[in-house]
Amino acid sequence: MAAVVAATALKGRGARNARVLRGILAGATANKASHNRTRALQSHSSPEGKEEPEPLSPELEYIPRKRGKNPMKAVGLAWYSLYTRTWLGYLFYRQQLRRARNRYPKGHSKTQPRLFNGVKVLPIPVLSDNYSYLIIDTQAQLAVAVDPSDPRAVQASIEKEGVTLVAILCTHKHWDHSGGNRDLSRRHRDCRVYGSPQDGIPYLTHPLCHQDVVSVGRLQIRALATPGHTQGHLVYLLDGEPYKGPSCLFSGDLLFLSGCGVVEPENLARERKMQWVQRQRLERKGTCPSTLGEERSYNPFLRTHCLALQEALGPGPGPTGDDDYSRAQLLEELRRLKDMHKSK
Repeated sequence: MAAVVAATALKGRGARNARVLRGILAGATANKASHNRTRALQSHSSPEGKEEPEPLSPELEYIPRKRGKNPMKAVGLAWYSLYTRTWLGYLFYRQQLRRARNRYPKGHSKTQPRLFNGVKVLPIPVLSDNYSYLIIDTQAQLAVAVDPSDPRAVQASIEKEGVTLVAILCTHKHWDHSGGNRDLSRRHRDCRVYGSPQDGIPYLTHPLCHQDVVSVGRLQIRALATPGHTQGHLVYLLDGEPYKGPSCLFSGDLLFLSGCGVVEPENLARERKMQWVQRQRLERKGTCPSTLGEERSYNPFLRTHCLALQEALGPGPGPTGDDDYSRAQLLEELRRLKDMHKSK
């Protein structure tokens, strides 16, 4: 099943994501029988009828990781703590927001909606290099916002589309994904805010567990637990079957389009993608979305099984007898290289 990746290199821990991604890919192709076990979350559902959440699937079990040395780790951890646990992080986010609005008053790129049978997925350029999304049931004129970091940009799209915002889906707590929750939930009084209760998401009203489904009109959107980038990180999978379209994955900061940096210089698919992205950016056009099929051909974070990538990363720690652990170590090395990469 094709899946649209609605986001832009893995930012979670390498070892933790080795199986997480396989869980996502398996979830995107799960058979219909598994859907019958899922409970739909409604704003008026009674606590008496609440079922116990299903446990994480075996695909999401963790494997231990060997910690490597990162010269920027101490600095990174200190900044991360300030960003996530103090008001300095919020002030930094507000500064990012002001700078982006001044530099890109109409958004950093032009985007095109994806239209299916009764469903529209609208990317909204936010900050200087990110996207929020509106998922719209075009028959009911109901909308779901995903990671609304800039409430002004999201509200402008809501008004332009003439829809009613009834839900916000947050992948995780960081301000560049949740910063618009307050303003939008105050403006739209019946709007529900969904996310993980483990993540401290601002203005959360409806906590989600792994495999929970949010129903809005004809839309069925499944939450999948992908801890790593944050403890409660979720991704959201829009089921495409009811409207005969592709399923759409909103991956937050679990998976970025194409990864980051150049580690497979002989990969022709990567080179073609880079040239296309450069043309798009010259014309101020968006580069989202992509497909998981495309990403497997050039995204290094989905290619740890490939001999070419393993050779490009140089000699590793040696065989361990555990293929999953070896690939987790490759993911960790990729993440280290990504953290140290400086774009031109």
